[in-house]
Order: sequence, then C-alpha cells, then structure tokens
Amino acid sequence: QVQLVESGGDSVQTGGSLSLSCAVSGRILNDHCLAWFRQAPGKGREGVATTPGAYGVTSYVRSVKDRFTISLDHDKKLLYLQMSSLKPEDTGIYYCAAYRRSSMYFACSLTDVYDVWGQGTQVTVSS
Repeated sequence: QVQLVESGGDSVQTGGSLSLSCAVSGRILNDHCLAWFRQAPGKGREGVATTPGAYGVTSYVRSVKDRFTISLDHDKKLLYLQMSSLKPEDTGIYYCAAYRRSSMYFACSLTDVYDVWGQGTQVTVSS
C-alpha cells in the first residue's frame, strides 16, 4: 500500500502558475492509477487529472485541459500537477490519490474508486 503526501499549495493571483507535488512512499506499480482531486469550499470532491503507473494515457477534467499537466517521476517517486492560467474557481484543497487497477491494460479514469488519499494542500486563487 502506498502512502501519499502533498505539498506546494499556495495563494496566487488570477493568471498565475503553481506546481503541486505528491510524494509517494511504497512501490509504484504498473497497475496503479494516480490522480489529483480537488474540493472547493462548500462543494464536493472533483477529479482533476489522472495518470497510470505505466501503460496508458493521462486524462483531465474539461475545465483544466490545456492549463494543467499531470506527470509522474518514477525515479523520484513524485506525482506532479503543474497549473497555469489559474482562475478563482481553481481554489480548493488539492488531494493526490491512488488505487490499483485489476489490470495494467485498463484505462485510468477520474470516476474510478481511489482508495489511498493524501491529506491535501490548499490552493487559493484571488482575483
């Protein structure tokens, strides 16, 4: 079982950029799916981006496409979320999450059930 610890949250102005990191302890397996979720004040948790441990493609929620990039560094065991052109509606607590697919050939999806979660890191975008 992996453990996840996020960092990098901050307060930025509209149009700014920010990079989040998630340190992964434990072995990242080919069948892992790793993702970033966020929760805005007073709202439910929303999937932002997901990437496979290996074999597959990344996917994003429509509202962040072309602005956010998810990446995984296997050597450093870090999951990143690079965010640009930030908007006030991007404000929230950002969580990294993981689960193991039943097969590494299955696609990762933001609607899958992720069962390992970090503690979250706050991102605030002011206008």
